[in-house]
Amino acid sequence: MSNWHVNTEGSQRVRDADPLRVAVVVGSTREGRFGTTIAGWFVGQLRRHDTLEVEIVDTLQVALPHAFGAVTDHPSRAETAEKLSRADAFVVVTPEYNHSYPGALKNLIDEHHVEWQAKPVGFVSYGGISGGLRAVEHLRPVFAELHAVTIRDTVSFANPWRRFDDAGELTEPTDAVTATKALLKQLTWWGEALRAARAANPYGA
Repeated sequence: MSNWHVNTEGSQRVRDADPLRVAVVVGSTREGRFGTTIAGWFVGQLRRHDTLEVEIVDTLQVALPHAFGAVTDHPSRAETAEKLSRADAFVVVTPEYNHSYPGALKNLIDEHHVEWQAKPVGFVSYGGISGGLRAVEHLRPVFAELHAVTIRDTVSFANPWRRFDDAGELTEPTDAVTATKALLKQLTWWGEALRAARAANPYGA
């Protein structure tokens, strides 16, 4: 299993004003997953911005039921619901498995409902030659059904295993940094606009 290069214990507030709260969802639970390296790099980029507050939701650390609607009172589920509920925006880090996204990620999404509503969702994907983009396109209608707004621009990594060094840093970061800036510009616009709208008129689906 890849090692985290960021602190996954809770959130980091980087200024005393009212930052946009971004929950980064790590979708892979596979042994030896590369998702933590991808997420670690991306969170590092987020934490360069003092207008953002970053929190990690790692699917591997959540005790999800094997069947939809099954009851479990594991503390990790309540903690996850709280993290998602207080987030103003989300970024899902997903691999591509068989032209789609992981089952554990779908389980996490399905176990929550109002937490996603009227909030923007961005995507960071990785995989083979497609860079995980087919997984992203499958996720868009799922979040639309949950009344979330998906961000057009993505950050994608084709064959990322060759692009990161042992410290979890990109050997050639220019394109990824540019894509991240575009994603964050859109995510921030939607996050701030929808946060203000929810405050003025609570969303009801």
